[in-house]
Amino acid sequence: MLSQNQAEEAIVTNMNETEQEGGSSLEEIAEDQSMFNFKSFLWHGGSVWDAWFSCASNQVAQVLLTLPYSFSQLGMVSGIVFQIFYGLIGSWTAYLISVLYVEYRARKEKENVNFKNHVIQWFEVLDGLLGRYWKALGLAFNCTFLLFGSVIQLIACASNIYYINDKLDKRTWTYIFGACCATTVFIPSFHNYRIWSFLGLGMTTYTAWYMAIAAIVNGQIENVVHSGPTKLVLYFTGATNILYTFGGHAVTVEIMHAMWKPQKFKYIYFLATLYVFTLTIPSAVAVYWAFGDELLNHSNAFSLLPKNGFRDAAVILMLIHQFITFGFACTPLYFVWEKVIGMHDTKSICLRALVRLPVVIPIWFLAIIFPFFGPINSAVGALLVTFTVYIIPALAHMLTYRTASARKVNHYHL
Repeated sequence: MLSQNQAEEAIVTNMNETEQEGGSSLEEIAEDQSMFNFKSFLWHGGSVWDAWFSCASNQVAQVLLTLPYSFSQLGMVSGIVFQIFYGLIGSWTAYLISVLYVEYRARKEKENVNFKNHVIQWFEVLDGLLGRYWKALGLAFNCTFLLFGSVIQLIACASNIYYINDKLDKRTWTYIFGACCATTVFIPSFHNYRIWSFLGLGMTTYTAWYMAIAAIVNGQIENVVHSGPTKLVLYFTGATNILYTFGGHAVTVEIMHAMWKPQKFKYIYFLATLYVFTLTIPSAVAVYWAFGDELLNHSNAFSLLPKNGFRDAAVILMLIHQFITFGFACTPLYFVWEKVIGMHDTKSICLRALVRLPVVIPIWFLAIIFPFFGPINSAVGALLVTFTVYIIPALAHMLTYRTASARKVNHYHL
């Protein structure tokens, strides 16, 4: 077990000698930035702020539109409490994942393992620290979670655009957006999501505050009723959908690995969650206050908000953001597939894009089969997020630091 200073020195030293996933060394990136190279500014994101934008942008996508639906199932008080509870617990387990990543990377780099053109993933951390059975567990849950997360993004795209143009049915829109989202195969790694993460968070910020303001301006509908919770099954369905909101842990390790100094990740996820609270709580509270039990039959909040230019703008922005979130969910799957077929260290963007296509096609197919994303959110939350976000990281951390000597040299100090 390495000390904190040794671990951080090992990581920083190795990264100074290693090319980033996008193909440029730190020195080259620094030189480009000193000259304000426009491509470098948009393409090479590895700072603390880049990681914060990635975490915050990845947490909130189409689920923002289903949270009022969850409030109608849970009731106002439970909806707020569950958001805060899951957000804070999720931030804690993200912190545990970051500790394990630093531990794994420090051990490997002390063994002179070079991560040039290789992106570390969660299942590799579990394998290095706890063995192959944990590797299989992490791989199964993460890949399944990301698979269905990608499917949900495509379904949500078709569902949202339908509120602007209903001349085509939702499955036809799924065909169209599946083709659009397939272009994410050209983005090498999370290191190259700088501008997209920034824009994505701006888009969800607009949408969240549009929902809140539009609901308040519209006022409560006639004879509005707030009867939730009424059924136990609906209560837990709503709770699992909120759990899914704060379940971005499947890409935490990849986001850390894209940082120039990943040991600085520490509290980034928590700070991102605090910002997300300012989007999710006001919008869900306002829409539920305005429409009450009417939301039980409308899982997408856009279906109840008045149709005007502001709503259409929110729909378009969410469509763009869901393209970004699709890329976030698919990119780790691309990495896994590249490693399976031995193409992960390929520098050619076009060649990597070509070999990634077999990952997109089954996702596209599943999205066409399942056209409704509200219930799928809850199912994914109940069956996958509980293990991916809470159980596996906590157990892995406890087993890694189960001995007194291991705990004595914990890399991150609270």
